[in-house]
Parts: sequence; C-alpha cells; structure tokens
Amino acid sequence: MIVTTTPFAGQKPGTSGLRKKTRVFMQPHYLANFVQAVFNGIGGVAGKTLVVGGDGRFYNVQAIQIILKMAAANGVARVIVGQNGLLSTPAASHLIRLNDTDGGLILSASHNPGGEDEDFGIKYNGANGGPAPESVTDAIFAQTETLTQYQMLDAGDVDLGVRGGSTLGTMTVSVVDPVSDYSALMETLFDFDAIRALFAGGFTLCFDAMHAVTGPYATAILEGTLGAPEGSVINATPLPDFGGGHPDPNPVWAHELMDRMTGANAPDFGAASDGDGDRNMIVGRGAYVTPSDSLAVLAANAHLARGYSGGLAGVARSMPTSGAVDRVANAMGIALFETPTGWKFFGNLLDSGQATLCGEESAGTGSNHIREKDGLWAVLLWLNILAVRQQSVAEVMADHWGEFGRNFYSRYDYEAVASDAADAMVARLRDNMNTLKGQVHGELTVTSADEFAYDDPVDGSHSAGQGLRLWFDGGYRAVIRLSGTGTEGATIRVYLERAVDGAGVEFADTAAALAPLVQAVLSVTQLAEITGRTGPDVIT
Repeated sequence: MIVTTTPFAGQKPGTSGLRKKTRVFMQPHYLANFVQAVFNGIGGVAGKTLVVGGDGRFYNVQAIQIILKMAAANGVARVIVGQNGLLSTPAASHLIRLNDTDGGLILSASHNPGGEDEDFGIKYNGANGGPAPESVTDAIFAQTETLTQYQMLDAGDVDLGVRGGSTLGTMTVSVVDPVSDYSALMETLFDFDAIRALFAGGFTLCFDAMHAVTGPYATAILEGTLGAPEGSVINATPLPDFGGGHPDPNPVWAHELMDRMTGANAPDFGAASDGDGDRNMIVGRGAYVTPSDSLAVLAANAHLARGYSGGLAGVARSMPTSGAVDRVANAMGIALFETPTGWKFFGNLLDSGQATLCGEESAGTGSNHIREKDGLWAVLLWLNILAVRQQSVAEVMADHWGEFGRNFYSRYDYEAVASDAADAMVARLRDNMNTLKGQVHGELTVTSADEFAYDDPVDGSHSAGQGLRLWFDGGYRAVIRLSGTGTEGATIRVYLERAVDGAGVEFADTAAALAPLVQAVLSVTQLAEITGRTGPDVIT
C-alpha cells in the first residue's frame, strides 16, 4: 500500500548513519520515511537482496518488522536477517559480502546508550559491505527533504526467532544464525590452534560484552571454539537497554572490566566491545592500551597471524588518531593514509588494495576482511600475537615503544554543549588559524595550524572542514572537532598528543606528559570562556 507522508527535518545521516533519540524514531512515519529515502536514494531496490539486522537495543525488532514490510512492498527479492534481529555490524558487513548482496540496513547507535529514552540509529551499507559514501548519503538526505509517500506491505510480522526461509508477499526472508559465518571467517584469519594452546596453558581472559551484541559471538568463539574457561565472557546477554549501562568500551564505561584488570588476581588479558560490536578496548594486567597504540601494535605484528602472513599493503588512520602507526608504517616501508573521521573513508583504500589495516582513536580497528571496524577481530588478533610472542601485554607494549617511540595520547569530550556556543568556538578558532603561528600559549609555541581536508586517492572526491589542527614545539599536536555521533546538543572533541623517542619513562603518566598541551589548547580555543564548561565530561 501507498502511505502518504510529509518530510521530517533533520534526517541527514552523520558519519555513521542517522542517530536520534529512540522516541523520535518511534514517531509515526519517522523511520519509514528514512527507509524509503534510502531505497529511493540508492536507485530503488526492486529485485535486490539486502541484509538487515541490529544490535538488539530497544526498538530493534519493531524497526526490523517495518523495514521488512517496506522492502517487500518496494520489490526486494530477498532479505537476510539475523535470528532475533541480531547482527553485529562486522557480521552484517561480512554477510553482505559473503552472499554478494546489494547492501544492507544496520540498526544501531553504536556505543550510545539504549532504551526508550535513549538512542537509536540506522545506516545503509553498500554492496562492498561498508558504510555508504558521502555521495550516497547526500542522495538519501535529498530524498528525505522531498518525500511525500512510502510503500508498506499490509501483512503480519515475520517470526525472527526461528532460523530458515519464509515469504513476505513475493519476497523471501532468510533468518540466519548471526554467529556461524562470522566465526568461520575468523578461523581463516587467525591460528586458532595457537590460541587454544594459549588457553590450555592457563592463560586467563575477561571479555566484557557490556550486555551488547558481541556477547553471543564472544561466548561462541572465545569459550566455545577456543577453550577459554566458562565465564571468561561477562555481561554476555544482549539487553535492550544494555543493562542500564553505556556500551562504550573505554576505561570510564567499562569500569567493571578495569576493576578486574587492576585488582588482585587480575586475568592476563582483558577486552571489551561496544553496542554493535565494531569497537574494542584492550587491556593487559595493569596495562591499558590506547586505541592508537593498539593499531600500531597490530600493524607491527599482523604478520604473525595467518591472514596477514604476506605482510600489509598499507595502513590508514583517521586524522585525529595519534601518529603511533605512522612510525610503524615508515619503519616497515609501507603506505600510510590519513583520512577524515568515519569508517566510510577507509572503504576505497580497502577496495583498491592500498590499505590492509585501518584504525581510529575512537576504539575502532579493522582490516580488509570486511568493510567495517571489528571489535572481536581486534581481540583475536591480539590473542594470536600474544600466543606467538609468548609475552604479556605490558611486555609487548614496552618492546614496541622501545623500538618505535611513544605517542602519549588522550581525548577530552565535552558533551551536550549548546550548539550555538560550540559553533562559535570553532568559528572563532577557524577565523584565527592564519594568525596562530608563533603565538605563545602557556609553555608552548604554535608552530603550525590548519583545517584538515581530504582528497580521496581512489575516486578524487574532496572532503573539507574535517577538523582543526594545531602543532606546538616539542612534538605536541592537538585536534579540535565537533562530533557527528551524538543525538542532542554538540560534542566538542579535543584530541591531545605528544610524540617522544623511547618509552617516555621520564613521565609519571599520560596526564603529566600532556599537561602543558592541555593548558595551551584551553588558552588558544577559549573553550571555557565561550562554552562555560570548566572541564570535559569524559577523558579517554
């Protein structure tokens, strides 16, 4: 049937799709409008095959039922959907590629909280399994602004709890095990025998699934296939509200894991993943590994795993990510790419074979095995490295810094800032960029400043306005940008970095190493004076 509608303002996809409060999506027509805009924006879906699934947050199943009925009404030939509506984002990307489909719809707000009063999201991934490029998201947004009707099949709900095939109108619905194909892919990349031997030798692990979608995957692979002791995966059952927690794998929100890893009788290895399973946190016994450092270690040691034994073609990082992986790439003589924030910018590099590993400071790492970041993949690669090197996480990090040097790194998040104040702060800094060189702020002198722009080496597309960068004497760098992943107000992100030779043992901790930079950035940005914020909400 044809349903008459009117456009909703603000349905512009961000770096990871459309994210809003759950109640916004629950409004009549809101989700349906966006889904129809996706179908229209990609040139129609008649005769196509799509993958659909989500992270299990509140409204996930109801949204999938709407999407299925709309897909059937729009002529989709087949939809592959995860059992009970569950698919991690990495597993969805793999299913898109494995089944040679035309793309998919992934329901998640990633690391944002879930619940009726929290966050929901949806994004379209293309036939390569990766997030839609800006040309496609721009076309989708244009459709949202002019949409007057959508198509919906008048039919009952599909039973998502039973695996197998059924029909919805003329469309085939295939409900599949969300874990099995992904697990099979992991076994082609890593030496599962070596990891099994690691656990058999008494190696201990704690994986915090944060009551999010990775729970079933981690339990099946780590405990079921690799032999980690039962109970190694905690908070393993996906819940609509993530157990009331914030499924963001960092030391602040994964505090239960951090307490275990810094306490008495800590496991050898700790890890966590986020709402939709594409992010990760790595921590050894008393040794937290920053995402930027993790990317660098994985790049330096990937050849120890079966899937990367032939070496890496190149590595890519988002611009705010530290330069730790740059040192590895330079030492190994492989290509290095610096892209804007957003995994979609890695897609062309992976598809063209120019990059093998990619990573972001926001706890996302991945490779050319799919076209998304992949939390559990990173954990398995770390385990493979530890099994081969027979070292602890702390020992691996010490050796790495000794060989390549260290990049002290931290990120300050100022959340839910009044949008006009955040915009004013950024605009003022942008207007003054050409005058900053030579200015002294606190103990540091500005040596350079610019606004990052990116020219894609594959398709030539240009992305401007991707973050303000400041360099200071003494190896310091800062990046200031507004995040596109929040759902209310603005999030100001300040990225702080200091590059040193060696392991930096002369500094008591990261905060001490970065203290002069913090003061310099607050001075040059006038952040407190303009926004009224006296400190960040989250420091990672």
